[in-house]
Parts: sequence; structure tokens; C-alpha cells
Amino acid sequence: MAKNAFIFPGQGSQYAGMGRELADNFPEARAVFDEADAALGFKLSELCFEGPEEELELTANTQPAVLATSIAAFRVLLAHGAGPDYVAGHSLGEYSALVAAGGLNLTDALRLVRLRGELMQDAVPVGVGAMAAILGLQADTVKEVCAEVAHGEVCAPANFNTPTQTVIAGHVGAVQRAIGLSKTRGARRAVMLKVSAPFHCALMRPAQNGMAAPLAATTFGDFESPLVNNVDAELVKTGLVAREGLIRQITSPVRWTDTVAQLDKEGVATFVEVGPGKILSGLVKAIERDVKLFNVEDQASLQTAVEGLKGKPA
Repeated sequence: MAKNAFIFPGQGSQYAGMGRELADNFPEARAVFDEADAALGFKLSELCFEGPEEELELTANTQPAVLATSIAAFRVLLAHGAGPDYVAGHSLGEYSALVAAGGLNLTDALRLVRLRGELMQDAVPVGVGAMAAILGLQADTVKEVCAEVAHGEVCAPANFNTPTQTVIAGHVGAVQRAIGLSKTRGARRAVMLKVSAPFHCALMRPAQNGMAAPLAATTFGDFESPLVNNVDAELVKTGLVAREGLIRQITSPVRWTDTVAQLDKEGVATFVEVGPGKILSGLVKAIERDVKLFNVEDQASLQTAVEGLKGKPA
């Protein structure tokens, strides 16, 4: 029997207006935003629906905003009779995936990712770190480039997004050197990214240390759907393993290529991107071409996904 995976986006998928159409039309979605406002003590819903963009792009705001929008879409999907066989999330999307799997309650997840964003922002002074996207080189070549240009600084892969798309992170000088060397090695494109901090590298160690105690104090429940996690790209079914993975994830690269490959190995033939944007859908298509893809972020995409899931082959 064909299986599906619900996949949840991370930072970079946010936009002003996200979630508003679902909240205006479905009580399940509105309830998620109400819970988010109460959990965080400010109107996250207004920030999601109205912006401004510059506030929404601050990682301490982006992380709970994307999570709330993703879970709003997920709850509407459930209300329409669509549920996941497996879940996975890109970076902070793993928290959304854990909420969807039943391993983490929404209020706890919102508070954790708000703190995660604050700690990540504070871990590295502005201007010290950077991230860049390297397109058209194999991941092993990008690793070699990072090692060659480091010169005692941090420079390492942060996201293995597809076999030929790797995001790197580290000290700004080292990342700039990696861009130059990548181009000489044949990269189709190598560009700096507009980000507020160098995520998923050793510079995030202070944030990792700061998240350890809050995660240890958080209750994780039994999973209703297995999770494929970022840090190992392996099936996770217990809260203990999930918690440990969330801690290691902060300084480790997102293994998205391996995550999608693991889901394919489990028999997943349909991927549903649940939350704002279609970034993950594009990445999945570049990794596994022979799969069905849906996304859910508004009424039109919801209808298409629900109909597609009902019609999936047995």
C-alpha cells in the first residue's frame, strides 16, 4: 500500500499573510493561532497575517510563526480526514512534525521555538557569521571546499538540501572564501543568503547549550506517526530520541536529501508540504522525481491535497 509523508517547512518559507485564509475559514486553524497568542503572550497571529515583513523575518518571530501556520494547516487537513503515515520537518519544521506526530503539545512547541530563535540570534554577533547556497556541486565537493577555506574559522555544510544544493554556514570571511572556491570548482551558482544568523554550524553552540535544559524539562508523548529526524535521517518513535535529536540538530547539518531517501525507502510515494510556501516540494522533486507532491497553505491547495490523498492508489 502506498504511503504518505507530511513534511513541514522551516525558516525561509515565511511571508506576511500566511495562515490568514485558513484561520478565516476553518475554526481548527483559528484555534491554533489563538493558542499561539496565549502561549507567547503577544499577537503572533497579527504578525503572521499582517506583518510587517521585517518583524516576521527576525528568527525569534519566524520560528513560532511558521510552526503555528504549519499546525493550523495540519489541523485543517485532519478535520478533512487526511493524516500522515510518516512526518518530517526541515530544521525548525521538525518541531511542527513532532506536534503533528503527537510527540509534543503545541504550547510547549511554540515556547521552545521562540526560545530557540532568541538563543540562535544571540549566539553570534551581527556581522560575524553568514550562510551561502552552493548550487551545482556534489555535497562531498562542498565539504572539501569548506575544509580548504576554513583557515581556523568555522565553515561547514549546514543544509544538505538536494544532491547538488548545499547551504553552508560559518564565519563570514570563510563563507566568502568558500563562495569563490566553489565557483572555481564548477558551481553553477554560489551566493550569500539573507539570514539573521549562521544556523546549523559550530557557531550555534551557545544556543545548543541553552536549549538543553528546556528540552529536558519538556514532556514528550507517544508518537502516532514515525518521524524521520534531521540530524540522523533515521526513524524516530520515542520522545527520548526526539529530544536528543533536537538538541544535536542546532549545531548539525540538516540532512534533507537523506531524509527524503529514508522516506522513499519506507515506501512513501506521496509528500504533502504542510505550511507556508513550497520550498520543500521543490527539494523533494529534485531528490525523488517519481513521487506525488501536494502542499497545503490556503483553501485552494487544501482542496487539491485532500482530493489527491483520497485518490491515492491502495
